[in-house]
Amino acid sequence: MSWVVEEWKEDLSPRVPQKIHELASQADKIKKECQQRQFQLEYLNVENEKDEAATLKRESQSLMELCDSPEKAKQNISNDLQIKKSQANIQSSQLNSSKKTIKKLEQELKR
Repeated sequence: MSWVVEEWKEDLSPRVPQKIHELASQADKIKKECQQRQFQLEYLNVENEKDEAATLKRESQSLMELCDSPEKAKQNISNDLQIKKSQANIQSSQLNSSKKTIKKLEQELKR
């Protein structure tokens, strides 16, 4: 079968098949280079998508933290308020107890 492929070259000058071979080699090199560049382009696209996904994930995390921040602050303030109310109640009880003690002492003094 190769003789059929080569048969058309018989009537050509010796330089022409050599030039055809050179052009075919050049075409193969260009084809391989195109495939390699296509692969590189696809790789870069994937890398860019990965980078963009990572960036979006970081931004999303940052936004979630910003959204959680006021809620955490509210909880902290609420806890502080509860602690202060407890302390105020304890001090109020101590004050009442001290007032009762003073009244008892005043009554004893009057006697």
